[in-house]
Amino acid sequence: MFDKFQWIQSRWEELSEAIVQPEIIADQAKYQQLLKERAALEPSVAAWEQYRACLRQLEEAKEMLEDPDLSDVAQAEVSELTARKADMEQGLRILLLPRDPDDDKNVVIEIRSGTGGDEACLFAADMMRMYIRYAERHGFRVEPISASTTELGGVKEAVFSLTGQGAFSHMKYESGVHQVKRIPVTESNGRIQTSTCTVAVLPEAEEVELTILPKDIRIDVYRSSGHGGQCVNTTDSAVRITHLPTGIVATCQDEKSQIKNRDKAMKVLRSRLMEKLRAEQDDAYAANRRSQVGTGERAEKIRTYHFLQGRVTDHRLGLTLYRTEEILDGDLDEFIEALRMEEQAQKLRNLG
Repeated sequence: MFDKFQWIQSRWEELSEAIVQPEIIADQAKYQQLLKERAALEPSVAAWEQYRACLRQLEEAKEMLEDPDLSDVAQAEVSELTARKADMEQGLRILLLPRDPDDDKNVVIEIRSGTGGDEACLFAADMMRMYIRYAERHGFRVEPISASTTELGGVKEAVFSLTGQGAFSHMKYESGVHQVKRIPVTESNGRIQTSTCTVAVLPEAEEVELTILPKDIRIDVYRSSGHGGQCVNTTDSAVRITHLPTGIVATCQDEKSQIKNRDKAMKVLRSRLMEKLRAEQDDAYAANRRSQVGTGERAEKIRTYHFLQGRVTDHRLGLTLYRTEEILDGDLDEFIEALRMEEQAQKLRNLG
């Protein structure tokens, strides 16, 4: 472990020297690549330097034990520093765990109503709002891409993107079937209904990762289906892009501009194609993706929102929080942090 961190520090110093060289700065693509690599190493370098400082302080405290006048104070300091050293070593091990290459990417989120009719659509709308509020709390930019709504204000399907550093690392745990138990506004007899929606979180594929040939796509434009009176449904600004070899379709009608809708639809198409490519190349990834998203059946749920009991339970962790309203207002940090820690613990177990 120590050899690895010494290499990381050497590499960080090498990159620090490289990014100030005029020939590197002149090559913006290379410059940005090196900046990104250096930034990725900084947390490890900082943790390693803090650990080495702790080791020096521990040695100094042990030397003080030989002085009878300072031995009591020194012993307390040795105990504290020894515990801190153990915590830091665990932190260093976590930093060396295999990192998800998609963690720093932007994400495309797809929400679809599942079992439950109109109530499932209303729940899907609540979920969309929850993620938008979470994004606002963490400084991610939200870009709507497409939405199919109901007369009651529900959502049959919604697609939007979150842009910002580490967006995928935050949102990747949300893929799956979400279940709600509550009395729907459509229920006159006061009976509790169980409904679901599915959430898919896709890392946004960059153009350099995937090339889409013009001959492989068909682009159709049509009139947006916004509410009457809006200018968006008076011109053919909506865009539907079909990838002919795979049949994958992406649409966008959120913008008034056909060009902007086309750009957003291409973003979604690229992410869906990248997911398909990865699934074909990696059976384990495909199995994991299917297990996360499922088909929208209640038995596949990853999280339940129980309104009458005021609780939200994540079934992957067995973690229950009694603050439904705050969570649906975007306060997901406790769940996401617990899921991140569980993922790290599993990786540590796999490493033995």
